[in-house]
Amino acid sequence: MTRIDWLVLKRLSSRIGATVFIFYGLIALVESLDTWRFNVVSEQSGLLMALVMVAMSAVRWTIKTLPVTVLMGAILGLADLKARHELTVIKASGISIWRAVRAPTIALVAVSFVIALGAETLSTQINRELYPTPPGQAAMLTPPGEIWLEQRGGDAHYVLMARYMAPGGAELGNVTLFHLDERDIRRLEAETATLRNGEWIMPRATVRTPNRPAYEIDEYRVPTQSSPAEISLTLASTEDMTFFDLWTMLEAGVADPSVRTAATMRLIKLLALPLVLSGSLFIAFAFTAGYRRNSSLGPAVLFGIVLGFVVFVITEMADRAGSTGVLDPTFAAVGPALVAIVIGATVLLHKEDGLT
Repeated sequence: MTRIDWLVLKRLSSRIGATVFIFYGLIALVESLDTWRFNVVSEQSGLLMALVMVAMSAVRWTIKTLPVTVLMGAILGLADLKARHELTVIKASGISIWRAVRAPTIALVAVSFVIALGAETLSTQINRELYPTPPGQAAMLTPPGEIWLEQRGGDAHYVLMARYMAPGGAELGNVTLFHLDERDIRRLEAETATLRNGEWIMPRATVRTPNRPAYEIDEYRVPTQSSPAEISLTLASTEDMTFFDLWTMLEAGVADPSVRTAATMRLIKLLALPLVLSGSLFIAFAFTAGYRRNSSLGPAVLFGIVLGFVVFVITEMADRAGSTGVLDPTFAAVGPALVAIVIGATVLLHKEDGLT
């Protein structure tokens, strides 16, 4: 790397770092206002762990806002280069804007992988252990304290309702099974149901039918296509799984299409983070570094920030569409990032009059 590369990288990294830190502080302040969670964690694990919970929760939300914060920080850094006339000297020396953007792009891609595979993993693991769910918010479509699972296996189609689930998803408690297909046994109740070797096993179950009094049976088995990890994910969220958890689960196979789509979208979105942040950086260069001498900086900066927010909103909309299966997960994760890169490169080409 040349001294020019180090100069541009130093200016941009300092401004981007300061912007991300300010946003992190604001997000941490907002998270600390959730006194219920803070008090619960403080009582269970101590004040220090409550502070760690707030810090890690703020890390998660800061990562979500990186496309905008990187864009704003890069614009501030480029404006600083312009105010010191350093960018003017760089361009006057015959160095193209493409050469100037090279070092920050490489550094940003490297940092993005560290964030996606390191910081995201650490914050997710800590949040999963410390971040409690308020009463009544475990699920929006089911009553508090109830777990509902639609299951298929072989020729069986049924619904399980349970009162609790053991960690890992392999055991359910206080279970009621409803067969949705034509069977002599339509409803069973059991104290426990254990998932083992592709079957839900109920050591002792009570059968209820409209034609005869309730009676008990031993060792009732019903097949399922789901794995314990898939059951656990169905009742939680892909946001609570790390990159490595998602990779392992998808490699083992997921039977539920909706769960598989959501997990795939989350995995590809983490891998696409370098592309997303590179798009934000290209937009910053396009609307700040390439403006002409007779144009003011304000409108260019404002237009770049607005476009960055638009790209962020489109990215989040694509995330929802990809998670629900409306769009292909790969297209939904990579498409907005490529659009941002193409927009930034196109505007840069126009500003530089096609010269590289």
